Amino acid sequence: MKTIALLLICTATFAQQKGTFTDSQDRKTYKTVKIGTQTWMAENLNYDASGSVCYENNSANCEKYGRLYNWETALKACPKGWHLPSKDEYEVLDKAVGGENLAGKKLKSKSGWNGTDEFGFSALPGGSGYSNGNFYTVGYGGYWWSSTEGSSFSAYYRDMNYDLEHAYWDSISKDYLFSVRCVQDETEKILRSNRK
Repeated sequence: MKTIALLLICTATFAQQKGTFTDSQDRKTYKTVKIGTQTWMAENLNYDASGSVCYENNSANCEKYGRLYNWETALKACPKGWHLPSKDEYEVLDKAVGGENLAGKKLKSKSGWNGTDEFGFSALPGGSGYSNGNFYTVGYGGYWWSSTEGSSFSAYYRDMNYDLEHAYWDSISKDYLFSVRCVQDETEKILRSNRK
C-alpha cells in the first residue's frame, strides 16, 4: 500500500514540473508547467500587442486575467520559442489530465470558480469581448483561442464555464476577443513525431 502511494506521489510530481519564463518582447515573467509531454504557460498571455485589450479596458483586469486578443493577433502574440496551441495540442493536454469531460475542473484555478487545479495550469474566468467594444462573462467563463481554423471566417476556441467540469470546443468569428495560453514549440515537435 505504501509503495502504491509513493508511486502516485512520484507520478504526480513528474507530471507537473513548474518553472518560469521571461518574455523577451516586454520582459514580463510567466509561470510555466509541464503536463505530460507538453510545457505550457501557467498564466494567460499579457503582451500588449496591437489587436489586444484588457477586459472592459481596465488595466487591473489585464493584471488578473491577461489580455484578450482577436484571432489574427493571437496567432502572432506568443514569444519566440512558444506558439498558440492547435486544437490537437489542447486535446493532448486533455488526455494527460483524464479527458475532456474532466479537463475543465482539473485545469481551472481553485480561486475564481469551481476548479481543483490539480496540474498547476491555473485557468481563470477571464471572459471575452468583441471588436465593437462589448465585453462578456468575466468571472463566469474562460475562452482561449486555438490556432486551428474552422473556416476562412472562424477559428476554434477552448471554453470553460463556472459550474461545469467539461472543457468544450466551438468555432466562432475571428473578430471575438479571447485569452491566449502559449505552449512551448518543443511540444509541437513531439506531437508531429508521434503522428509518423
